[in-house]
Amino acid sequence: MTLITPEVIISNGRRYVANGLSRRTVIKGAGAAAFLAGSAAVLPLFGTPDRKQDPSSCVAEDLSATDKRLIVSNWPEYIDEADGDVKSTLQIFEERTGIKVAYTADVNDNNEFFSKVVNQLGACQSVNRDMFMLTDWMAARMIQMGWIQKLDATKVPNLHKNLISSLKGIDWDKNRDFSAPWQSGLTGIAYNAKKVGEVKSFSELLTREDLRGRVTLLSEMRDTMAFMLLVTGKDPANFGQNDWDNAIDLLRKARSRGQIRAFTGNEYIQDLAAGNILACEAWSGDVAAAEDENIKFVVPEEGLMIWADNMLVPNLATHQANAEKWIDFYYEPEIAAQLAAYVYYICPVVGAKEAMEKIDPGLVDNELIFPSDKTLAQTRTFMALEEDKMRAYEGDFADVTGG
Repeated sequence: MTLITPEVIISNGRRYVANGLSRRTVIKGAGAAAFLAGSAAVLPLFGTPDRKQDPSSCVAEDLSATDKRLIVSNWPEYIDEADGDVKSTLQIFEERTGIKVAYTADVNDNNEFFSKVVNQLGACQSVNRDMFMLTDWMAARMIQMGWIQKLDATKVPNLHKNLISSLKGIDWDKNRDFSAPWQSGLTGIAYNAKKVGEVKSFSELLTREDLRGRVTLLSEMRDTMAFMLLVTGKDPANFGQNDWDNAIDLLRKARSRGQIRAFTGNEYIQDLAAGNILACEAWSGDVAAAEDENIKFVVPEEGLMIWADNMLVPNLATHQANAEKWIDFYYEPEIAAQLAAYVYYICPVVGAKEAMEKIDPGLVDNELIFPSDKTLAQTRTFMALEEDKMRAYEGDFADVTGG
């Protein structure tokens, strides 16, 4: 078991996320009902055959050579800002490349953003963006639908050279032909050390009598079910129907016996601090932002889940080469370190830890920015699901969480 405490999150007086509003906070603010309602509205659209595209035949002329522009959509508070004489990474990119970036923080939720672009992408029409950042599962769906352009590997050498090993070889984009992680994070366990003894595993969350009725799990299916699969000895990145059935049955039994108080978004952190719950499934960033020495983040004995938000170039983007320059730029270790020092998410770039020595030495050993090889070796990902499976599994999960 590895214990990560909030003290390591604060360096040079800086909070985990500027202004207290993080990319992860925005997406996780809704509870289970809102999430599931959103999913139900979105899922059927993915399965419509005439919305699928062939990305090789839905391509616009690339104007990058003569039109030095780039249009980017990202999550709130997810890029560094200029600070006095210190230029932001975006400013450095513009000065180095001559490319003017129209940067907008208009990705507030994967499903919400999908609703903005589904009609255009499904009809091979422009979304007036050259790049946007989406979480693994939504990135996988868009790639499967043929809505994302393949990257030219020769133009993003830093991506393939410097991507951390735990984010390589994912089943929905094994060679990172279509996606490049922007930032990453961990899902594990948090507990209130003032109220209860250490909690080492999800098995304990589901069975310990002293935790009964004072445990919360997350309202996103992939987060929670990944650990149910791990508890039953299965790999979330590669499982079958019987494995799923056993895992959902484990969750159902824990819910029925009163072990689980609720399925939540990130509002669990307030209940944990107040002692209303004693332990929970948690995101590393929420524990960091809590700044409470009693709240401990734990690497469960079953392992950790790792997630990423990914840079994607949509069909009919008119500045793909400029987007590829952006990707390659942010995979330079020095640039990645400067970004990480501001946003406090896991940095996906090899070499950034060493580069951080010059930027903020206090962050070099921060496990929530630069996890050790031992920690990364324990991380798992959730496999991409075909449309019928995704719909069925979301339904199964809703039956348990809403019961």
